[in-house]
Amino acid sequence: MKFRTEIKIAPFVTPIDYADRLLALGSCFSEHIAHRLVAAKFRVVANPSGILFNPLSLAATLQDYLHPTHVDVSELCTDGEQWFHYGFHGDFAAPTLEEAKRCMDAARQQGAEALAAADWLLLTFGTAWVYERHGRVVANCHRQPANEFQRRRLGVSEIVERFAELLSGPLADKRVVLTVSPVRHVGEGLAENNLSKAILRLAAEELSARFEQVEYFPAYEILMDDLRDYRFYADDLVHPSSQAIAYVWEKFVDAALSTKARQLLPEVEAVVAAASHRPRNERSERHKEFCRRFLEKIAALPEIDFSEEAAAFRRSIEINS
Repeated sequence: MKFRTEIKIAPFVTPIDYADRLLALGSCFSEHIAHRLVAAKFRVVANPSGILFNPLSLAATLQDYLHPTHVDVSELCTDGEQWFHYGFHGDFAAPTLEEAKRCMDAARQQGAEALAAADWLLLTFGTAWVYERHGRVVANCHRQPANEFQRRRLGVSEIVERFAELLSGPLADKRVVLTVSPVRHVGEGLAENNLSKAILRLAAEELSARFEQVEYFPAYEILMDDLRDYRFYADDLVHPSSQAIAYVWEKFVDAALSTKARQLLPEVEAVVAAASHRPRNERSERHKEFCRRFLEKIAALPEIDFSEEAAAFRRSIEINS
């Protein structure tokens, strides 16, 4: 008897390797995968400008990174308590204009540098519903009055053509992983959420069919059709649970990573776990030998950046000598 429909994912034509640099942008789900990659010691930068929910804001942020400029003070708004920008997440809001501008300028510069260096972009579409203010799509409404915005739904062609401009132009040399976020936007209504996800999925399909450098990873389908149970969601019944994220990560590893990267992964995880290990007696010769052994393992893996872990092992040996 079969009680679930497990999704079989074809391996990426060009897989991700430890030598690659990655930039992850999009919904909070993109951060989950990015954090897993960071923990596995891949070179990843995630959402320098904060979480981005809709494809047009994601595209606008990429455009800002391609041609970085300082945030103009005229673009900043205040509600009397915080200064914010409609193109940035609320995490960048600050009590003073100067502080908010400084944080946003730094984020944009970090994004520009990460994009320039990136071999891969991990882009996650969250919702096709957008909010416009003065005719421009905003990345975040910053809890401002609803009557300041016009709500509308993006069309498939609108998303495809905007990204086609980038993928055939300035991003033509980047490889791209597209995903649709499994996070449910229930505030829009369940029927509207399902319609939104269908639009995003069609857009992702057209882009992956049109551009050879684009791979689609079915994170949405894994939650909806493979796991397919509320026990795989957090208490809010909207976000995936930690168990679900771990399962999606396993699927991502199998499909997206190179054979060499998959072979190295257990060794990398062992080094990272050892560096966070708390010994019963940190002054013991046994612990110092433990640290020396993992320094030897690190030396045998020059392609991985273990600078933090190596420094921790050396400190432990020096302090206890």
